[in-house]
Amino acid sequence: MNKNQPKLKRTLGPLMLWGLGVGYVISGMYFGWNLGLEKGGTLGLAIATGFIIVMYLCFTFSYTELACAIPKAGGAFDYAVRGLGRDWGFLGGMAQNIEFIFAPPAIAFAIGAYLNLFLPGVPILAIAIIAYLIFTGLNIYGVKAAASFELIITIIAVLELLIFAGASLPSFEWENMTQNALPHGYAGAFAAIPFAIWFFLAIEGVANVAEETVNPQRNILIGFGSAILTLVVLCILTFSASVGVAGWEGVVYASPGAAASDSPLPLALAQIYGKNHVLYTLVTSIGLFGLVASFHGIILAAGRSTFEFGRVGYAPKFLGNIHPKFQTPSNALLLNAAIGIIALFTGRTGDIITIACFGALTLYIVSMIAMFKLRQKEPGLERPFKVPFYPFTPAIALVIAVVAFVAMTIYNPTLALIYFGMLFVSYVWFRFSQR
Repeated sequence: MNKNQPKLKRTLGPLMLWGLGVGYVISGMYFGWNLGLEKGGTLGLAIATGFIIVMYLCFTFSYTELACAIPKAGGAFDYAVRGLGRDWGFLGGMAQNIEFIFAPPAIAFAIGAYLNLFLPGVPILAIAIIAYLIFTGLNIYGVKAAASFELIITIIAVLELLIFAGASLPSFEWENMTQNALPHGYAGAFAAIPFAIWFFLAIEGVANVAEETVNPQRNILIGFGSAILTLVVLCILTFSASVGVAGWEGVVYASPGAAASDSPLPLALAQIYGKNHVLYTLVTSIGLFGLVASFHGIILAAGRSTFEFGRVGYAPKFLGNIHPKFQTPSNALLLNAAIGIIALFTGRTGDIITIACFGALTLYIVSMIAMFKLRQKEPGLERPFKVPFYPFTPAIALVIAVVAFVAMTIYNPTLALIYFGMLFVSYVWFRFSQR
Protein backbone atom coordinates (compact mmCIF):
# COMPACT_ATOMS: atom_id res chain seq x y z
CA MET A 1 0.00 0.00 0.00
CA ASN A 2 1.45 3.37 -0.92
CA LYS A 3 1.34 6.37 1.39
CA ASN A 4 -1.38 8.11 -0.61
CA GLN A 5 -3.92 5.28 -0.24
CA PRO A 6 -6.66 5.80 2.38
CA LYS A 7 -6.00 4.11 5.70
CA LEU A 8 -8.29 2.81 8.42
CA LYS A 9 -8.02 3.76 12.09
CA ARG A 10 -6.57 1.22 14.59
CA THR A 11 -8.85 0.91 17.65
CA LEU A 12 -9.67 -2.80 18.19
CA GLY A 13 -8.26 -5.07 20.90
CA PRO A 14 -8.58 -8.85 21.51
CA LEU A 15 -11.91 -8.66 23.39
CA MET A 16 -13.46 -6.68 20.55
CA LEU A 17 -12.12 -9.25 18.06
CA TRP A 18 -13.67 -12.10 20.07
CA GLY A 19 -16.96 -10.20 20.03
CA LEU A 20 -16.74 -9.72 16.27
CA GLY A 21 -15.71 -13.33 15.57
CA VAL A 22 -18.53 -14.83 17.64
CA GLY A 23 -20.97 -12.12 16.62
CA TYR A 24 -20.45 -12.69 12.89
CA VAL A 25 -21.53 -16.29 13.32
CA ILE A 26 -23.91 -16.57 16.26
CA SER A 27 -27.14 -16.09 14.31
CA GLY A 28 -26.34 -19.47 12.76
CA MET A 29 -27.13 -21.01 16.16
CA TYR A 30 -30.56 -19.35 16.27
CA PHE A 31 -31.91 -20.20 12.81
CA GLY A 32 -31.03 -21.74 9.47
CA TRP A 33 -29.09 -24.77 10.69
CA ASN A 34 -32.32 -26.68 11.38
CA LEU A 35 -33.14 -26.61 7.65
CA GLY A 36 -30.32 -29.15 7.34
CA LEU A 37 -32.37 -31.55 9.46
CA GLU A 38 -35.02 -31.54 6.74
CA LYS A 39 -32.33 -32.55 4.23
CA GLY A 40 -30.45 -35.14 6.27
CA GLY A 41 -32.17 -35.85 9.57
CA THR A 42 -30.31 -35.85 12.89
CA LEU A 43 -27.52 -38.18 11.77
CA GLY A 44 -27.13 -36.62 8.34
CA LEU A 45 -26.73 -33.11 9.74
CA ALA A 46 -24.54 -34.42 12.58
CA ILE A 47 -22.16 -36.08 10.10
CA ALA A 48 -22.02 -32.95 7.96
CA THR A 49 -21.49 -30.75 11.03
CA GLY A 50 -18.72 -32.99 12.35
CA PHE A 51 -16.73 -32.67 9.12
CA ILE A 52 -17.43 -28.94 8.93
CA ILE A 53 -16.20 -28.44 12.51
CA VAL A 54 -12.93 -30.15 11.58
CA MET A 55 -12.69 -27.97 8.47
CA TYR A 56 -13.29 -24.76 10.40
CA LEU A 57 -10.81 -25.60 13.16
CA CYS A 58 -8.11 -26.37 10.59
CA PHE A 59 -9.05 -23.41 8.39
CA THR A 60 -9.30 -20.87 11.21
CA PHE A 61 -5.83 -21.52 12.59
CA SER A 62 -4.35 -21.64 9.08
CA TYR A 63 -6.12 -18.39 8.20
CA THR A 64 -4.80 -16.85 11.42
CA GLU A 65 -1.25 -17.38 10.15
CA LEU A 66 -2.13 -15.43 6.99
CA ALA A 67 -3.94 -12.67 8.89
CA CYS A 68 -1.05 -12.15 11.32
CA ALA A 69 1.55 -12.13 8.53
CA ILE A 70 -0.49 -9.89 6.15
CA PRO A 71 -2.83 -7.74 8.31
CA LYS A 72 -4.85 -6.13 5.51
CA ALA A 73 -8.56 -5.27 5.24
CA GLY A 74 -9.01 -7.41 2.12
CA GLY A 75 -8.43 -10.70 3.95
CA ALA A 76 -8.49 -13.58 1.45
CA PHE A 77 -8.14 -11.15 -1.45
CA ASP A 78 -4.82 -9.79 -0.19
CA TYR A 79 -3.43 -13.24 0.63
CA ALA A 80 -4.36 -14.60 -2.81
CA VAL A 81 -2.93 -11.62 -4.69
CA ARG A 82 0.37 -11.90 -2.86
CA GLY A 83 0.63 -15.67 -3.11
CA LEU A 84 -1.07 -16.51 -6.40
CA GLY A 85 -1.34 -13.36 -8.48
CA ARG A 86 -4.03 -10.98 -9.67
CA ASP A 87 -6.48 -13.44 -11.22
CA TRP A 88 -6.56 -15.72 -8.18
CA GLY A 89 -6.75 -12.64 -6.01
CA PHE A 90 -9.81 -11.50 -7.90
CA LEU A 91 -11.44 -14.94 -7.48
CA GLY A 92 -10.77 -15.04 -3.74
CA GLY A 93 -11.84 -11.46 -3.22
CA MET A 94 -15.01 -11.75 -5.28
CA ALA A 95 -15.99 -14.97 -3.49
CA GLN A 96 -15.46 -13.16 -0.19
CA ASN A 97 -17.65 -10.28 -1.38
CA ILE A 98 -20.44 -12.67 -2.41
CA GLU A 99 -20.31 -14.44 0.95
CA PHE A 100 -20.38 -11.28 3.02
CA ILE A 101 -22.95 -9.45 0.88
CA PHE A 102 -25.42 -12.36 0.58
CA ALA A 103 -25.35 -13.60 4.18
CA PRO A 104 -26.95 -10.45 5.72
CA PRO A 105 -30.20 -10.59 3.65
CA ALA A 106 -30.91 -14.09 4.99
CA ILE A 107 -30.39 -12.83 8.54
CA ALA A 108 -32.47 -9.71 7.85
CA PHE A 109 -35.40 -11.97 6.92
CA ALA A 110 -35.09 -13.74 10.28
CA ILE A 111 -34.93 -10.38 12.12
CA GLY A 112 -38.09 -9.34 10.33
CA ALA A 113 -39.81 -12.62 11.22
CA TYR A 114 -38.86 -12.30 14.92
CA LEU A 115 -40.04 -8.70 15.22
CA ASN A 116 -43.18 -9.47 13.24
CA LEU A 117 -44.28 -11.67 16.16
CA PHE A 118 -44.46 -8.53 18.30
CA LEU A 119 -45.40 -6.10 15.50
CA PRO A 120 -47.75 -8.12 13.30
CA GLY A 121 -48.95 -5.00 11.53
CA VAL A 122 -45.47 -4.26 10.14
CA PRO A 123 -44.45 -6.40 7.12
CA ILE A 124 -41.36 -8.60 7.51
CA LEU A 125 -39.77 -7.04 4.42
CA ALA A 126 -40.19 -3.52 5.79
CA ILE A 127 -38.52 -4.50 9.08
CA ALA A 128 -35.63 -6.09 7.19
CA ILE A 129 -35.06 -2.95 5.09
CA ILE A 130 -35.18 -0.70 8.18
CA ALA A 131 -32.61 -2.97 9.86
CA TYR A 132 -30.30 -2.54 6.86
CA LEU A 133 -30.54 1.24 7.05
CA ILE A 134 -29.96 1.40 10.83
CA PHE A 135 -26.94 -0.89 10.98
CA THR A 136 -25.32 0.42 7.82
CA GLY A 137 -25.56 3.89 9.40
CA LEU A 138 -23.97 2.64 12.64
CA ASN A 139 -21.07 1.13 10.69
CA ILE A 140 -20.54 4.39 8.81
CA TYR A 141 -20.48 6.29 12.10
CA GLY A 142 -17.36 4.50 13.36
CA VAL A 143 -15.71 1.11 13.78
CA LYS A 144 -15.14 1.49 17.53
CA ALA A 145 -18.79 2.31 18.15
CA ALA A 146 -19.83 -0.53 15.84
CA ALA A 147 -17.49 -3.04 17.51
CA SER A 148 -18.53 -1.95 21.02
CA PHE A 149 -22.18 -2.44 20.12
CA GLU A 150 -21.30 -5.80 18.58
CA LEU A 151 -19.52 -6.93 21.77
CA ILE A 152 -22.50 -6.07 23.99
CA ILE A 153 -25.12 -7.82 21.89
CA THR A 154 -22.82 -10.81 21.31
CA ILE A 155 -22.41 -11.33 25.06
CA ILE A 156 -26.19 -11.18 25.49
CA ALA A 157 -26.67 -13.66 22.63
CA VAL A 158 -24.13 -16.11 24.10
CA LEU A 159 -25.78 -15.92 27.53
CA GLU A 160 -29.15 -16.56 25.90
CA LEU A 161 -27.86 -19.72 24.22
CA LEU A 162 -26.51 -20.93 27.56
CA ILE A 163 -29.89 -20.24 29.19
CA PHE A 164 -31.58 -22.19 26.39
CA ALA A 165 -29.23 -25.14 26.85
CA GLY A 166 -29.74 -25.08 30.63
CA ALA A 167 -33.52 -25.06 30.19
CA SER A 168 -33.58 -27.80 27.53
CA LEU A 169 -30.90 -30.32 28.46
CA PRO A 170 -32.74 -31.66 31.57
CA SER A 171 -35.41 -32.90 29.12
CA PHE A 172 -32.84 -34.43 26.75
CA GLU A 173 -33.57 -38.03 25.71
CA TRP A 174 -31.24 -40.05 23.52
CA GLU A 175 -34.21 -41.70 21.80
CA ASN A 176 -35.07 -38.33 20.26
CA MET A 177 -31.63 -38.19 18.65
CA THR A 178 -32.05 -41.62 17.02
CA GLN A 179 -35.68 -41.33 15.89
CA ASN A 180 -35.83 -41.31 12.04
CA ALA A 181 -32.22 -40.14 12.21
CA LEU A 182 -31.35 -40.71 8.52
CA PRO A 183 -34.56 -40.22 6.51
CA HIS A 184 -32.84 -39.82 3.13
CA GLY A 185 -29.87 -42.12 3.62
CA TYR A 186 -26.26 -41.01 3.80
CA ALA A 187 -26.78 -38.81 0.75
CA GLY A 188 -28.68 -36.52 3.12
CA ALA A 189 -25.40 -35.67 4.85
CA PHE A 190 -24.14 -34.09 1.62
CA ALA A 191 -27.39 -32.20 1.10
CA ALA A 192 -27.11 -30.83 4.66
CA ILE A 193 -23.63 -29.34 4.13
CA PRO A 194 -24.70 -25.70 3.49
CA PHE A 195 -26.65 -25.67 6.75
CA ALA A 196 -23.75 -27.17 8.69
CA ILE A 197 -21.55 -24.39 7.27
CA TRP A 198 -24.18 -21.87 8.42
CA PHE A 199 -23.22 -22.76 12.03
CA PHE A 200 -19.81 -21.09 11.43
CA LEU A 201 -20.17 -18.97 8.29
CA ALA A 202 -18.23 -15.67 8.27
CA ILE A 203 -15.88 -16.18 11.23
CA GLU A 204 -13.09 -15.36 8.77
CA GLY A 205 -14.39 -11.78 8.87
CA VAL A 206 -12.08 -11.20 11.85
CA ALA A 207 -9.22 -10.93 9.35
CA ASN A 208 -10.95 -8.06 7.56
CA VAL A 209 -10.55 -5.74 10.54
CA ALA A 210 -6.82 -6.46 10.86
CA GLU A 211 -5.96 -2.91 9.70
CA GLU A 212 -8.15 -1.54 12.48
CA THR A 213 -6.61 -3.77 15.17
CA VAL A 214 -4.04 -2.65 17.71
CA ASN A 215 -1.00 -4.98 17.51
CA PRO A 216 -2.68 -7.28 14.94
CA GLN A 217 0.17 -9.81 14.93
CA ARG A 218 -0.78 -10.75 18.51
CA ASN A 219 -4.44 -9.84 18.90
CA ILE A 220 -5.72 -11.50 15.72
CA LEU A 221 -4.54 -14.88 17.08
CA ILE A 222 -6.28 -14.33 20.41
CA GLY A 223 -9.48 -13.14 18.75
CA PHE A 224 -9.65 -15.92 16.16
CA GLY A 225 -8.70 -18.74 18.54
CA SER A 226 -11.09 -17.79 21.34
CA ALA A 227 -13.94 -17.18 18.88
CA ILE A 228 -13.76 -20.54 17.08
CA LEU A 229 -13.51 -22.49 20.35
CA THR A 230 -16.52 -20.61 21.76
CA LEU A 231 -18.53 -21.35 18.62
CA VAL A 232 -17.73 -25.08 18.56
CA VAL A 233 -18.99 -25.43 22.15
CA LEU A 234 -22.16 -23.42 21.39
CA CYS A 235 -22.82 -25.45 18.22
CA ILE A 236 -22.70 -28.79 20.05
CA LEU A 237 -24.82 -27.48 22.94
CA THR A 238 -27.46 -25.93 20.68
CA PHE A 239 -27.73 -28.95 18.37
CA SER A 240 -28.04 -31.43 21.26
CA ALA A 241 -30.38 -29.31 23.38
CA SER A 242 -32.74 -28.65 20.44
CA VAL A 243 -33.03 -32.08 18.83
CA GLY A 244 -32.75 -34.02 22.09
CA VAL A 245 -36.06 -32.72 23.50
CA ALA A 246 -38.44 -33.61 20.68
CA GLY A 247 -36.60 -35.18 17.74
CA TRP A 248 -35.50 -33.36 14.61
CA GLU A 249 -38.99 -32.91 13.19
CA GLY A 250 -40.02 -31.02 16.32
CA VAL A 251 -37.51 -28.23 15.61
CA VAL A 252 -38.19 -28.06 11.87
CA TYR A 253 -41.99 -28.09 11.62
CA ALA A 254 -44.29 -26.07 13.88
CA SER A 255 -47.03 -28.58 13.04
CA PRO A 256 -47.33 -31.66 10.79
CA GLY A 257 -47.32 -30.61 7.15
CA ALA A 258 -46.20 -27.05 7.91
CA ALA A 259 -43.36 -25.33 6.07
CA ALA A 260 -39.89 -25.53 7.63
CA SER A 261 -39.50 -22.99 10.42
CA ASP A 262 -36.76 -20.39 10.96
CA SER A 263 -37.22 -20.63 14.77
CA PRO A 264 -35.87 -23.98 16.04
CA LEU A 265 -35.09 -22.83 19.59
CA PRO A 266 -38.59 -21.54 20.40
CA LEU A 267 -40.05 -24.73 18.87
CA ALA A 268 -37.87 -26.86 21.16
CA LEU A 269 -38.87 -24.91 24.27
CA ALA A 270 -42.55 -25.04 23.29
CA GLN A 271 -42.31 -28.84 23.41
CA ILE A 272 -41.19 -28.65 27.04
CA TYR A 273 -42.86 -25.61 28.59
CA GLY A 274 -45.53 -24.43 26.15
CA LYS A 275 -45.76 -21.03 24.49
CA ASN A 276 -46.94 -19.15 27.57
CA HIS A 277 -43.91 -19.98 29.73
CA VAL A 278 -41.45 -17.22 30.64
CA LEU A 279 -38.51 -19.16 29.15
CA TYR A 280 -40.25 -19.41 25.79
CA THR A 281 -40.91 -15.66 25.81
CA LEU A 282 -37.33 -14.96 26.88
CA VAL A 283 -35.72 -17.02 24.11
CA THR A 284 -38.11 -15.67 21.48
CA SER A 285 -37.48 -12.04 22.42
CA ILE A 286 -33.80 -12.05 23.36
CA GLY A 287 -33.02 -14.40 20.48
CA LEU A 288 -33.24 -11.28 18.36
CA PHE A 289 -29.87 -10.20 19.80
CA GLY A 290 -28.15 -13.17 18.17
CA LEU A 291 -29.58 -12.28 14.79
CA VAL A 292 -28.65 -8.62 15.16
CA ALA A 293 -25.10 -9.53 16.23
CA SER A 294 -24.43 -11.47 13.04
CA PHE A 295 -26.29 -9.08 10.78
CA HIS A 296 -24.43 -6.07 12.09
CA GLY A 297 -21.06 -7.84 12.26
CA ILE A 298 -21.13 -9.22 8.72
CA ILE A 299 -22.12 -5.81 7.39
CA LEU A 300 -18.95 -4.49 9.08
CA ALA A 301 -16.74 -7.19 7.51
CA ALA A 302 -18.40 -6.83 4.10
CA GLY A 303 -17.65 -3.12 4.07
CA ARG A 304 -13.94 -3.80 4.53
CA SER A 305 -13.87 -6.49 1.85
CA THR A 306 -15.58 -4.30 -0.75
CA PHE A 307 -13.49 -1.29 0.32
CA GLU A 308 -10.26 -3.17 -0.36
CA PHE A 309 -11.50 -4.21 -3.79
CA GLY A 310 -12.10 -0.57 -4.67
CA ARG A 311 -8.92 0.69 -3.03
CA VAL A 312 -6.68 -1.43 -5.25
CA GLY A 313 -8.73 -0.86 -8.41
CA TYR A 314 -10.40 -4.28 -8.77
CA ALA A 315 -13.78 -2.55 -8.46
CA PRO A 316 -14.82 1.06 -9.12
CA LYS A 317 -12.42 3.38 -7.30
CA PHE A 318 -15.13 5.23 -5.38
CA LEU A 319 -15.61 2.08 -3.27
CA GLY A 320 -12.08 2.55 -1.94
CA ASN A 321 -12.82 5.99 -0.48
CA ILE A 322 -13.03 6.61 3.27
CA HIS A 323 -15.49 8.97 4.93
CA PRO A 324 -13.52 12.14 5.72
CA LYS A 325 -15.04 12.54 9.18
CA PHE A 326 -15.66 9.00 10.46
CA GLN A 327 -12.73 7.24 8.71
CA THR A 328 -14.94 4.32 7.66
CA PRO A 329 -15.57 2.79 4.19
CA SER A 330 -18.93 4.51 3.75
CA ASN A 331 -19.28 4.06 -0.02
CA ALA A 332 -18.61 0.32 0.20
CA LEU A 333 -21.10 -0.03 3.06
CA LEU A 334 -23.81 1.81 1.13
CA LEU A 335 -23.34 -0.26 -2.03
CA ASN A 336 -23.47 -3.52 -0.05
CA ALA A 337 -26.67 -2.38 1.64
CA ALA A 338 -28.26 -1.61 -1.73
CA ILE A 339 -27.41 -5.09 -3.08
CA GLY A 340 -28.65 -6.73 0.12
CA ILE A 341 -31.97 -4.89 -0.01
CA ILE A 342 -32.46 -5.99 -3.62
CA ALA A 343 -31.79 -9.61 -2.54
CA LEU A 344 -34.47 -9.27 0.15
CA PHE A 345 -37.13 -8.94 -2.54
CA THR A 346 -36.46 -12.48 -3.77
CA GLY A 347 -37.87 -13.89 -0.52
CA ARG A 348 -35.74 -17.05 -0.79
CA THR A 349 -33.81 -17.40 2.47
CA GLY A 350 -32.49 -20.93 1.89
CA ASP A 351 -31.19 -20.08 -1.58
CA ILE A 352 -29.47 -16.93 -0.31
CA ILE A 353 -27.77 -18.99 2.44
CA THR A 354 -26.55 -21.52 -0.15
CA ILE A 355 -25.09 -18.83 -2.44
CA ALA A 356 -23.28 -17.32 0.57
CA CYS A 357 -21.89 -20.78 1.36
CA PHE A 358 -20.59 -21.18 -2.22
CA GLY A 359 -18.70 -17.92 -1.73
CA ALA A 360 -17.34 -19.05 1.64
CA LEU A 361 -16.05 -22.39 0.35
CA THR A 362 -14.37 -20.71 -2.61
CA LEU A 363 -12.68 -18.31 -0.18
CA TYR A 364 -11.46 -21.22 1.97
CA ILE A 365 -10.09 -23.14 -1.02
CA VAL A 366 -8.26 -20.14 -2.51
CA SER A 367 -6.88 -19.09 0.90
CA MET A 368 -5.43 -22.52 1.68
CA ILE A 369 -3.82 -22.74 -1.77
CA ALA A 370 -2.39 -19.25 -1.22
CA MET A 371 -1.01 -20.33 2.13
CA PHE A 372 0.91 -23.25 0.59
CA LYS A 373 2.22 -20.96 -2.16
CA LEU A 374 3.34 -18.27 0.29
CA ARG A 375 5.21 -20.81 2.41
CA GLN A 376 7.08 -21.81 -0.76
CA LYS A 377 7.39 -18.36 -2.34
CA GLU A 378 8.17 -16.26 0.74
CA PRO A 379 9.77 -18.50 3.38
CA GLY A 380 11.29 -15.42 5.02
CA LEU A 381 7.95 -13.62 5.48
CA GLU A 382 7.53 -12.68 9.13
CA ARG A 383 4.91 -15.02 10.57
CA PRO A 384 4.19 -14.10 14.22
CA PHE A 385 1.98 -17.20 14.37
CA LYS A 386 2.55 -20.43 12.46
CA VAL A 387 -0.25 -22.96 12.17
CA PRO A 388 0.50 -26.18 14.11
CA PHE A 389 1.09 -29.45 12.23
CA TYR A 390 1.78 -27.80 8.87
CA PRO A 391 1.17 -28.97 6.11
CA PHE A 392 -1.51 -31.32 7.43
CA THR A 393 -3.74 -28.68 9.05
CA PRO A 394 -4.32 -26.52 5.93
CA ALA A 395 -4.43 -29.66 3.75
CA ILE A 396 -7.32 -31.08 5.81
CA ALA A 397 -9.20 -27.77 5.53
CA LEU A 398 -8.58 -27.69 1.77
CA VAL A 399 -9.73 -31.27 1.12
CA ILE A 400 -12.94 -30.93 3.16
CA ALA A 401 -13.73 -27.57 1.52
CA VAL A 402 -13.29 -29.06 -1.98
CA VAL A 403 -15.50 -32.08 -1.16
CA ALA A 404 -18.15 -29.78 0.35
CA PHE A 405 -18.05 -27.49 -2.71
CA VAL A 406 -18.50 -30.41 -5.12
CA ALA A 407 -21.34 -31.86 -3.03
CA MET A 408 -23.12 -28.50 -2.91
CA THR A 409 -22.79 -28.12 -6.67
CA ILE A 410 -24.31 -31.56 -7.27
CA TYR A 411 -27.23 -30.97 -4.91
CA ASN A 412 -27.83 -27.33 -5.92
CA PRO A 413 -27.08 -27.16 -9.67
CA THR A 414 -29.25 -24.12 -10.41
CA LEU A 415 -27.79 -22.08 -7.55
CA ALA A 416 -24.31 -23.20 -8.59
CA LEU A 417 -24.95 -21.83 -12.08
CA ILE A 418 -26.12 -18.53 -10.60
CA TYR A 419 -22.98 -18.35 -8.44
CA PHE A 420 -20.65 -19.20 -11.33
CA GLY A 421 -22.51 -16.66 -13.45
CA MET A 422 -21.78 -13.93 -10.87
CA LEU A 423 -18.09 -14.84 -10.89
CA PHE A 424 -17.93 -14.95 -14.69
CA VAL A 425 -19.66 -11.61 -15.30
CA SER A 426 -17.60 -9.85 -12.62
CA TYR A 427 -14.38 -11.38 -13.97
CA VAL A 428 -15.16 -10.22 -17.53
CA TRP A 429 -15.73 -6.70 -16.17
CA PHE A 430 -12.48 -6.94 -14.18
CA ARG A 431 -10.40 -7.98 -17.19
CA PHE A 432 -11.99 -5.33 -19.42
CA SER A 433 -11.51 -2.55 -16.85
CA GLN A 434 -7.91 -3.56 -16.15
CA ARG A 435 -7.11 -3.50 -19.86
